[in-house]
Amino acid sequence: MRISVSHTKPKEEVIRAVDRSFTSLLQGTGLPLQLANPEKNWNGSTMTFSLTAKMGFVSTPIKGTVEVTDRDITIDADLGIFERMIPKERARDLLSDRIRGLLGGPNR
Repeated sequence: MRISVSHTKPKEEVIRAVDRSFTSLLQGTGLPLQLANPEKNWNGSTMTFSLTAKMGFVSTPIKGTVEVTDRDITIDADLGIFERMIPKERARDLLSDRIRGLLGGPNR
């Protein structure tokens, strides 16, 4: 799944906000998910992340990148088995709204 959200903040400020909010961005999406083993690594303005998501008895690795440019934040994530269980539009809308909230912008 790929999500891009535009922003008007300084790039460095957005990188700091993404870094501080890595776990909270992925948690609390309105779904009964538990996250374990979160890892992140920055290379310039691109963060690579991985974690394990659990819902009931189902567990799947989630991995991807968050790229911050002067104008956009792009999340490219492999949601594992959850991509087949969660409607893409719902997941995109929830994450897009979270990112906008992170940036202090209006949610849809």
